[in-house]
Order: sequence, then structure tokens, then C-alpha cells
Amino acid sequence: MDWIEIKMEVQNRDAVDGISNMLAEMGTGGVMIEDPQAIADYADSGLWDAHEFSEELLNRKEIWIKSYLPQDENLMNRIEQIIIELNEIEIRMNMGPTRVTYKPVQEEDWANAWKVYFKPERIGKKTVIKPSWEEYTAQEGDLIIEIDPGMAFGTGNHATTALCLQMLEEYVQPGMDIIDVGTGSGILAIQTALLGAGTVQAMDFDTVAVSAAKENVALNNLGSTVSVCQSDLLAEAKGEADIIVANIIADIIIRLTPSTIAHLKGPKVFISSGIIDTRKDDVLAALKENGFSIIEVREDKGWVAIAARYEG
Repeated sequence: MDWIEIKMEVQNRDAVDGISNMLAEMGTGGVMIEDPQAIADYADSGLWDAHEFSEELLNRKEIWIKSYLPQDENLMNRIEQIIIELNEIEIRMNMGPTRVTYKPVQEEDWANAWKVYFKPERIGKKTVIKPSWEEYTAQEGDLIIEIDPGMAFGTGNHATTALCLQMLEEYVQPGMDIIDVGTGSGILAIQTALLGAGTVQAMDFDTVAVSAAKENVALNNLGSTVSVCQSDLLAEAKGEADIIVANIIADIIIRLTPSTIAHLKGPKVFISSGIIDTRKDDVLAALKENGFSIIEVREDKGWVAIAARYEG
């Protein structure tokens, strides 16, 4: 399939997460961020080798956000909607116009280009996200998640996923049953299995994500614990779980919340993330209206994760 690369040159770092999330919600084929400052910071910390990156990239001031649109009959409609949403973000963030360019690319050209920016990273106290093509020397107590996110592009370093990983380290106990809604590349499902979960049901509506998650579960040799299926939210969930985790978006979490009740047992904990901070109160209200008490709220880089317990 032929694709169009849409590139946005962004000056305001605070707008990057909002633009990236907007592109993901538009159903684009992945989002790649080239942030020279972030690369330099990682290089200074010793986590990355700066020699892997060009001087041109390291000296650039703008952040590049790239995404990919299939060249089909819906292309122009998608581009038009993206520009409308981008204009709204520019107004909301009080930023100047973003330079947007387009170019045709072959799928094989972009599917692997982003891999140079994905390095092993510790998230939380002991979870390490390790790309399958990178070397990493494990430390005592590490939970190492081998991952090749493919076109699902879930690498764990986005604030929404990182918040979930941190919470799950604290809430998952050995033998628990877990349901992961909107599993993406399967990172959260794999982590809960490594934390000792008895069974993990991972589900996603996107068939590309389902395929990527299955491959990553196999890569981590967790097929006996983690099952992956295509599902519209909890439609295909079997039985009950001690914890349901959903890293999606606010509107979907609000719609999902009532249906979690029938699938919760034991501690009856629902962890939700992917919530932009301006929608936090809406999600909190929906949880309380459905009989949940709030255990904790965590925020990072304008994103929110909530742990709640169903009280009936």
C-alpha cells in the first residue's frame, strides 16, 4: 500500500502530546516524534549514543511530528479533519501556525525508520521496555518486556502508558486475573503477566494492534498466560477480573465504565488512562456515578491516570 507522510514542525513542546494524540485518534498509521532536545538529553544521560544521530537533527530547534495516511478514497477527508483539529490546538495553546508538509512514501520505508529512536527504558521501579533489536544488561529485579511495536507504535514511553505501568506495578498481585482493554502493542498485558498475574485477557478493536500484541506476547513466551483477541471494548471478555486496565481516551473510558462492573471481582480495581487533563473531571464524575470510589489520581505531562475501586 502507498502512504502519505504528514509532517508537522512544532515550536511549542507543550503541544506535542496533544497533536500526537489527535493524530492517533484519527486512525493514522502510527506517530513518530523527532525531538532534538529529548534526544540530546538521553545522549547526555548515557542512555543513547549521540553518534547515532546526525548533527542536523541534534542542532534543529523544531520538533517534527510525523504520521502516515493511506492513499485511499478517504485521504482528503482525513487531511481536512486533521487540519481542523490542528487549528483548534493552535488556538487553545496560543501558538503560531504549524508548518505542515506532505510526501508520498512506501510502507517499507517508514515502517522501520522510527526504530533508531526506540531504546531500552526503565519505567516505574522495575519495568524495562526493551526493543527486540537492542541489547540490554539486566539488573536484579528487572521485569524486561521485549517488544516490537510494529505499526501499533506502542512503546511505553508516552505518559499515558507510563502512568499505567507505574500503577500496575503497585496493584497487581500474583495470581490475579487481568483484563487489558485497548491493548495496543500489548505492553500492559505483558507487564501484568510478568508481575505474576494468573490470566490476562488483552483485547483491542484494531486488528493491526491485535496482530502486534500477539507477536509481542509470543516474543516474551507468555502465550500460556496472555490471550489476545479483537473486541469492541469488553464485548469478548470472558468472566471476571481483579483488575481492568484501559489506556484509551476519556470519551471511551466514560462509555466503558458501566460495563466494567459485570467483569470485576476481588479488589474490583479499574485503572484508566489516556485522559487529557482537561477531561479529568468528566471521567472522575462518570466513575463516581457508576459506584466507584477514587483510590488515586496521577498526572504527568498533561495526562491523567485514575485508579478506582467499585464499591457497589
